[in-house]
Amino acid sequence: MIVNESGGIPNRLFFRLFQTGNILQRQVQNEMGISAVQWAVLGALSREGFEGGTSFNQLKEYLYVSRQSLDGVLKRMERDGHVVRLEDPEDRRARLVKLTDQGREFWTQLQNIIAEFYQQSLQGFSFDDSVSFLHLLKKLQHDMSRISLPSGNNDRQDRQAVKGI
Repeated sequence: MIVNESGGIPNRLFFRLFQTGNILQRQVQNEMGISAVQWAVLGALSREGFEGGTSFNQLKEYLYVSRQSLDGVLKRMERDGHVVRLEDPEDRRARLVKLTDQGREFWTQLQNIIAEFYQQSLQGFSFDDSVSFLHLLKKLQHDMSRISLPSGNNDRQDRQAVKGI
């Protein structure tokens, strides 16, 4: 892919991705009354096989969120009665995050709203468009997870100087 001086298509692509993430967060908050991360946590913990909970680290890695971000979201969800953190029976030092019965009921109640959210969001997409888009997003995630820019303080300072920071 060719990048010109202004960044070209890659710049526009990543800017649209940024905007799309922000629209998702705003619309989920406005329409469902929860944050996009809370939605993701509820979805992750409601999956088959996770009835007993999952470790904090596994949840963090699955959602690709920071420790601080996930901890703040879980504190709000605990306050709302949707999740609990329990001692891991296999490792008493570790904690498991588990959906409560109230959280599972809340998730069930959201399903019709989520289905409508999906329908309205993807109304301009054919089935084939959706499958292609899913495939392309997965490719992007894979490639982004393998990024390895020059590291170290000198290189970081050089990059910041180039950016004018």
